[in-house]
Amino acid sequence: MKKFNIRKVLDGLKEQASSSASSGQSGTQENNLMQETLQSENFQLCKTVRHGFPYQPSSMAHDPVQKILAIGTQSGALRLFGRPGVECYCQHESGAAVISLQFLINEGALVSALADDSVHLWNLRQKRPAILHSLKFNRERITFVHLPFQSKWLYIGTEKGNIHIVNVESFTLSGYVIMWNKAIELSSKAHPGPVVHISDNPMDEGKLIIGYESGIVVLWDLKSKKADYRYTYDEAIHSVAWHHEGKQFICSHSDGTLTIWNIKGQGKPFQTITPHGKQPKDGKKPEPCKPILKVEYKTTRLGDPFMILSGGLSYDTVGRRPCLTVMHGKSTAVLEMDYPIVDFLTLCETPYPNDFQEPYAVVVLLEKDLVVIDLAQNGYPIFENPYPLTIHESPVTCCEYYADCPVDLIPALYSVGSRQKRQGYSKKEWPISGGNWGLGTQSYPEIIITGHADGTVKFWDASAIMLQVLYKLKTAKVFEKSRNNKEEKQNTEIVDEDPFAIQIMAWCPESRMLCVAGVSANLIIYRFSKQEITTEVVQLLEVRLQYEVNDMESPPEGGGGGDRDLPTPGAASPSPQTTGPPTHPSSSSNSSDGVRDNVPCLKVRSTPLKQSPGYQVDLVVQLVWVSGEPPQQITSLALNSSYGLIVFGNSNGLAVVDYLQKTVLLNLGTVELYGSNDPYQRQPRSPRKTRQPSGGLCDINEGSASEDRCKSPTSAKMSRKLSLPTELKPDLDYRDNSFSRSRSSSVTSIDKEAREAITSFHFCETFARKGDSIITPCLYVGTSLGTVLAVALNLPPAGEQRLLQPVIVLPSGTLGRLKGSILRMAFLDNTGTFLPPAFELWYEPNAVGADSEERDKARKRRPVSVSPSTSQELQESQYAVVCSEKQAKVIALPSQNCIFKHSITETSFVLRADVVQMNIGNCVACFCANGHIMTLSLPGLRPLLDVNYLPLTDMRIARTFCFTNLGQAMYLTSPTEIQRITYSQETCENLQEMLGELFTPVETPEAPNRGFFKGLFGGGATSLDREELFGEMQAGKASRGLAQHIPGPQGLEGMKGAASGVVADLARARIALDERGQKLGELDERTAAMLASADSFGKHAHDMMLKCKDKKWYQF
Repeated sequence: MKKFNIRKVLDGLKEQASSSASSGQSGTQENNLMQETLQSENFQLCKTVRHGFPYQPSSMAHDPVQKILAIGTQSGALRLFGRPGVECYCQHESGAAVISLQFLINEGALVSALADDSVHLWNLRQKRPAILHSLKFNRERITFVHLPFQSKWLYIGTEKGNIHIVNVESFTLSGYVIMWNKAIELSSKAHPGPVVHISDNPMDEGKLIIGYESGIVVLWDLKSKKADYRYTYDEAIHSVAWHHEGKQFICSHSDGTLTIWNIKGQGKPFQTITPHGKQPKDGKKPEPCKPILKVEYKTTRLGDPFMILSGGLSYDTVGRRPCLTVMHGKSTAVLEMDYPIVDFLTLCETPYPNDFQEPYAVVVLLEKDLVVIDLAQNGYPIFENPYPLTIHESPVTCCEYYADCPVDLIPALYSVGSRQKRQGYSKKEWPISGGNWGLGTQSYPEIIITGHADGTVKFWDASAIMLQVLYKLKTAKVFEKSRNNKEEKQNTEIVDEDPFAIQIMAWCPESRMLCVAGVSANLIIYRFSKQEITTEVVQLLEVRLQYEVNDMESPPEGGGGGDRDLPTPGAASPSPQTTGPPTHPSSSSNSSDGVRDNVPCLKVRSTPLKQSPGYQVDLVVQLVWVSGEPPQQITSLALNSSYGLIVFGNSNGLAVVDYLQKTVLLNLGTVELYGSNDPYQRQPRSPRKTRQPSGGLCDINEGSASEDRCKSPTSAKMSRKLSLPTELKPDLDYRDNSFSRSRSSSVTSIDKEAREAITSFHFCETFARKGDSIITPCLYVGTSLGTVLAVALNLPPAGEQRLLQPVIVLPSGTLGRLKGSILRMAFLDNTGTFLPPAFELWYEPNAVGADSEERDKARKRRPVSVSPSTSQELQESQYAVVCSEKQAKVIALPSQNCIFKHSITETSFVLRADVVQMNIGNCVACFCANGHIMTLSLPGLRPLLDVNYLPLTDMRIARTFCFTNLGQAMYLTSPTEIQRITYSQETCENLQEMLGELFTPVETPEAPNRGFFKGLFGGGATSLDREELFGEMQAGKASRGLAQHIPGPQGLEGMKGAASGVVADLARARIALDERGQKLGELDERTAAMLASADSFGKHAHDMMLKCKDKKWYQF
């Protein structure tokens, strides 16, 4: 008996209104023919990994034994870094800024203090760190946190000047409190200010130094609960650091001075230094400088100590970049940084504060970079940073993501990119080398391409949840550098800043052809070559593309506008310019009435261009001003290496370019694509009418923090707002209204400004017209009004004929209409298998000799085509999948019957849609503006996944969100960070294995040897029984209302990010066993040590008994 399916009945009912009864029958029939392999259980959404520089960093910590680095941000994020490839991202739920981080050194734990006065303990012994305990202070604000090495008692300084002590094992407050009024002198009536520093004496754990903002420093005796000494200076204190012998400490002040104090000389500082102050000859005080925000004092066994400080520059150094100063003996090195310094840490050989520190590197956290300086080499070179922290070097304007690329692609890009590396780095290994890599099961190559505001394109290796830059392409080299001539700039350029910014990219991984569209209405086509060449003249095509309706009737099919130079299809006109781009002086670029015409926005360079191995310019296409109107920016772009064609469109129309013959094949307004079948009555429009600027990239950060704003194309300072593809316009209400207007049942009248823009393209080999019996190369075009149109392509034979004979391009009718802008089109064969566009395999374009013959042979071969044979009976042998902002349709070809239709969203709209290949089938993946991520089956369009993942708070996400094959996706979560996610159940289950481990068992180094005399006379470090002093027996209970303890999800239950399922449960069990085994091992070691100790004690006792048994009492 046939199984009843209510969904098919509903789909059939929906279709009756828009298609014939035969299409409904076809839909049922096709659904029976094609078995859909993907089910909802194949999908699960989870975050995988975050790459890039932590956005708005606020604090930093380093574990010198585990060799891992932690960075906290102003949004409550935690980023942990180990060896290259070992990274981890966690988030505090409150989102408050992280003000301090403290590692429990070599314990696999981290304490974070937040601006909302909460303290958290993180367990780092699991791949996804989790919070074990939290403590929320209610009455006092936290200003400083200090955890001594190998101590379980955490000192917390507050804004009121008090110090509280927390047991990090139980996260409970001790009753021991150091009150500010007891710490300072009774005679001092003024409040000393917030606590800015706490640390214990390296040689005496019972002595604590407390720095107050006002300039008072107190040496507190923990046992006697009183101040031993007080040190007063009339300038505010920013930081304090100890000499390792515990006899001196150094303070940094707000006037740019450093004061060195002897702990027993409390009257005046032992020494006062102004590192950047001019010393007056008459012995007066040096001129005040900017505050020294932090100082570190590190000693070496054989040489002079290091004093490292940030800030302190003279006030007369206006415009000077932020500096880190390294003072070593008599030499002072001032190291300039590119961005303001947030924090710095000195990496030392020992974790023990009472030993010679032996510093070897300085980690400097800047606002937008992380720099590590080698202290052991002359000139203090920096280490080459292996982390992918340069994503934001120039603001990212667009992204593309490719999974399952050709295997030779990453090595090819790496080989040309390795020549671009800078020289002069330290020769030593990167010092942050902790953790272990995960056991990645994904073996397919993945590549991310980012386009940037300065015209740069970067290729990244994203395989196995890692990220590494492969190759960097600078597209701005093709153009002349703009001079500071304002009149000349206003004459042609359509953006004030970043005229080279990348807007859209099209890439063919198999042929390695690349095409980029810039915001200045320009296209650059690149070929990949392993050989260096010098291009004498960059070839240029100029295109006049305008939207003009002169009559109420539509022009005939293929007809041109009034003053547009429309080339005959297939003709080689306009010819490529072989003498370089023409110059346009004001006299020739303006017509008699002063209107600019035929002027491109940017000037292509006229001098020879040296092109290194990698991507090399093949052709530049520029849209020009038309009758005083600047060209509209390009909204859609597609490339096909098999056909040798590029197509691009904007709000005026589209143009097809043959990049092999360097000719424009087709140049049509959108209206002309319809021919005589235009369903819309369009009003005539004067080409001189002032345009209303459309919403654009400058609106990307509307409503978000000002720090989120990138430069153009994210800057509001423009002469003209940048237009985006319709799906990115942020004016959401207007868009929904326009949908209802343009989707009314009657024929709609389009107003002058609501142009029909070209929003998507797809090259394919399919049926060009309804009822065709053979498949031919075609171009499908999607518009902002939801129309899908077909353009037939008649290509000459491959080889020499392709370069000599013209390509015939002919619009051939409408495929169908959907609600909302068309976002994506794809094709399936009659078994439901995905049909990718035809492509040509890569060959060396600059080959000579024998290589040249191989290249010609390769070019004469038929391009790789994945379409069925060209002689087929008239039957439904292909299916077009079309996705718009509102709905998806599957259309059978060549009958053009809609067999499946699905309304994706009614209240929102789709921002990004892709037809993706999974391991066992294909699906449509969608990301909506309301934050939902959805997948639909093919060809049935059944909903398989619908997760409310991420509400659209920032247009940056909309602009950069990408789906790709095998369940991978990514977006730019901040101006500096890429977030990768997966919607594949298989990847979620394997994620735990793929992630790296932060904590690895490492022996703690031995404590420094006290030496015989120090042990004999007590000159070494003295320890303190903090348990006795701070425990409840001695100190009592803390005030109940002071802080609230919040237990975290205990231990392994806190792995929120771990994927569910059997594999994840096994992973949890294995981690639990590992930890239990480790604890049992430690217990076994302790038991063995105790047995050995008892054995030794028994032996000594026996020896003593034998020695003393015959002695009389008076002989003792």
